[in-house]
Amino acid sequence: MDVNINNWYKELSYDEWVPIPVSGSRPLPRYKHAAAVVDEKLYIAGGSRNGRHLSDVQVFDLRSLTWSSIRLEANAGEDDDSSSQQIHPLTSGHSMIRWGEKLLLLGGSSKGSSDKLVVRYIDIETCQFGVIKTSGSVPIARTGQSATLVGSRVILFGGEDMSRKLLNDVHVLDLESMTWDLIKTTQTPPTPRYDHATAIHGERYLLIFGGCSHSVFFNDLHLLDVQTMEWSQPQIQGDLVSPRAGHAGITVDGSWFIVGGGDNKSGCPETLVLNMSKLVWSVLTVVKQKDPLSSEGLSVCSALIDGEKYLLAFGGYNGRYSNEVFVLRPKARDSLRPKIFQSPAAAAAAASVTSAYALSKSEKLDFTQLDDIISKPAVNGHRLDDVTVKSEAIKEEKRLLELSIAEVRAENSKLRGEINEVNSTHAELTKELQSVQGQLVGERSRCFNLEAKIAELQNMLESMQSVEDQVQALRNQKSALDQELEHAATAQRQSSGGVWRWLGGGGESNTN
Repeated sequence: MDVNINNWYKELSYDEWVPIPVSGSRPLPRYKHAAAVVDEKLYIAGGSRNGRHLSDVQVFDLRSLTWSSIRLEANAGEDDDSSSQQIHPLTSGHSMIRWGEKLLLLGGSSKGSSDKLVVRYIDIETCQFGVIKTSGSVPIARTGQSATLVGSRVILFGGEDMSRKLLNDVHVLDLESMTWDLIKTTQTPPTPRYDHATAIHGERYLLIFGGCSHSVFFNDLHLLDVQTMEWSQPQIQGDLVSPRAGHAGITVDGSWFIVGGGDNKSGCPETLVLNMSKLVWSVLTVVKQKDPLSSEGLSVCSALIDGEKYLLAFGGYNGRYSNEVFVLRPKARDSLRPKIFQSPAAAAAAASVTSAYALSKSEKLDFTQLDDIISKPAVNGHRLDDVTVKSEAIKEEKRLLELSIAEVRAENSKLRGEINEVNSTHAELTKELQSVQGQLVGERSRCFNLEAKIAELQNMLESMQSVEDQVQALRNQKSALDQELEHAATAQRQSSGGVWRWLGGGGESNTN
């Protein structure tokens, strides 16, 4: 992207993700980190890479388009638990909330974690770091939870504890007093899950989308009325959305943007938008399957630059870890309209009677429990609605267990088939090996026989050479003897002829 560093954001097209060019060095690629935007700066803390947790805090300046790291110093103040204090904790799967000039880090997995959820802070003005001491019903330590800021309170939902137990409990942290409350909800809660996304609408309704258990990925949407603490699962319209976990979400006005996520097999390339007033899903844009935006464990934030909101995405993993920053300029959506949320829980309780709650931005959060609002008959010391909720929760847990058992049985059946196939192949290979071994023994015997014959032939050849030498010597002797005999015979003939002529002629004779 060719940009003018002074007003690069004004040149962007609407509803399209674009990578931001970075000057200088970048932070390590990562996923399952925490992110927040403060004063046109994107803060990134911790995360995971190659199975190792990270501890650094990085800052991306949206004006200069450069990264820098923050060097933190420990601060043991009155609100700090110095016994639990760490500098640069190695943390992954945590949540980050901006509170004034501080970034609050809640939960996550870190070395030497406490059995209770720890709240840490980073003071971005002083670059000091510490652990905030909280009181009340402090939640157990967990990772993959959601933390949603509503006014001066943080609503914590779900996650996975350090023994990998899935959770669907609701806790509220009052940031003024740093006190935790365990919230008792009514009606059927979402299935226990982690790595989901949450958003608040109308300062009253907490929306929860997706996430996963240890074997199932979800695409359901649940709603919690934070005034009555009643769960419901509203009817959704629009485009179908695939199950996912590890996705990131951010709200801009009345729209909830969902980016990335996956199911451990493939990433989700589409960016979704939920019209929170009408409860209608739509696909905003789609990237390539292996794009960093089609990743699990990425983060997405909104930044206000010159009065206009932009979406910023960072990190993630889809086979490769990412450290790129992407920006999207969202087009203005339909203005908010009053919306009546129908509560299925209330409808079920009243049979054919529907119950409605009107949204109002002027309403403030009221975390009064339903126990204090209405009194119901009790059974064995338990209120009927509690018994119903527990019964529904047990039924849902039973359903999930049965689903998991069915998946395990199917996997076992598949493995048995593969084992039988491997055993059959092994038996055939064993027979073939035995046959080859028999052939090899025969070949070795032949080799031994051939080697013996070759040795014998070599001995014979050596003997033949000796005989040939003797024959040649005899031939030479015979040739020499023949020559001597011939010389002797010649000499004898010459000698015998002269004597006989002398004896026969008696000398010279005269003739007439």
